[in-house]
Amino acid sequence: MRYLAPHILEDLKKKMVFVGGPRQVGKTTLAKAILAESYPEGRYFNWDYDEDRRDIIRKRWHDQDTLLVFDELHKYPRWKSWLKGIYDVSHARHSFLVTGSARLDVYRRGGDSLLGRYHYWRLHPFTMDDCPAVIKPEEAYQRLMTVGGFPEPFLDGDQREARRWRRERFDRVLREDIRDLESVRNIQLLGLFLDSLRHRVGGMITLSNLAEDIQISPKTAKVWLELLERMYLVFIVRPYTRSLPRAVQKPPKVYFFDNADVIGDEGARFENFVATHLLKRTHFIEDREGHRCELRYIRDKEGREIDFAVLKDGKIQELIEVKYAEENVTRSLRYYAERLQPKRATQIVANLRKPYSKGKISVIDPISYFNVAFFR
Repeated sequence: MRYLAPHILEDLKKKMVFVGGPRQVGKTTLAKAILAESYPEGRYFNWDYDEDRRDIIRKRWHDQDTLLVFDELHKYPRWKSWLKGIYDVSHARHSFLVTGSARLDVYRRGGDSLLGRYHYWRLHPFTMDDCPAVIKPEEAYQRLMTVGGFPEPFLDGDQREARRWRRERFDRVLREDIRDLESVRNIQLLGLFLDSLRHRVGGMITLSNLAEDIQISPKTAKVWLELLERMYLVFIVRPYTRSLPRAVQKPPKVYFFDNADVIGDEGARFENFVATHLLKRTHFIEDREGHRCELRYIRDKEGREIDFAVLKDGKIQELIEVKYAEENVTRSLRYYAERLQPKRATQIVANLRKPYSKGKISVIDPISYFNVAFFR
């Protein structure tokens, strides 16, 4: 089972558990594995199946079903109030696991009537620190950089099949999931908007310029970006400005949950690779420990830039600079490591001959940095 399984099992003893994440990231497989191995008397329902949907609406299951799994329940317009009623009446008899391909923690159709009744976990694609033991680290890195970390293409390792899978996934998300949850009139333009973002990974996104390129309003561009983030296609990294008098408010940067979605040079894909690993770790800390974690970037008026600043409860834990080939420590990393005094300062280099340290700064390759047991 995936890295979240033991933590979900522990939380199921106390509250409902919600598992969100991108389409086809393995939520259903994880839920069914939990059922089979820990709750063999449980019951699985998928809102997308007609028979299961009828049983959900009619509340048709057995009192001895110890775990009830509801997959894609957020597509039911009244899902929160419906689930609240079921939980309040029967949580002594049943445990509840709810999965969905939209952000169940923030997706709103009215107030959050479930507050205090659930724990929320976010499932991510495979990364270096979470992949089957039979795949060697060097092979895992190569697959993540070519076919991405989603289970089907990652485990298959075939680039041609991965391209076909990715095209079909985009089509399903745009034409099925978004259609079910949002009123988007022009799916074709939304597809163009998404493709434009795929070419801009690692760069600052000025929505007014992007909107002008595809002939939509800046307001529509903002709504669409938030929608794509809510559907776990992209995630946004915003600038860090606290404690930096010469920092400037800059546009956000956008990265993709699927590393293979990136269109561009190897440097952009490698930066996305690092971003997905860091986001997965920060989400895990938030979901497990309750700390408030953030992933930011830094850029000041002199153009000094750091790719990622990892924050926990508002304090910088680590500064990370990403380079595809450059082995020398950048001036920006030296400057901000001295000024901000983070716990760690790291430069991750894709093609590094040998890791080394320069004062308080570590220069390391991605396999050495990420191939650790993080999710225990």
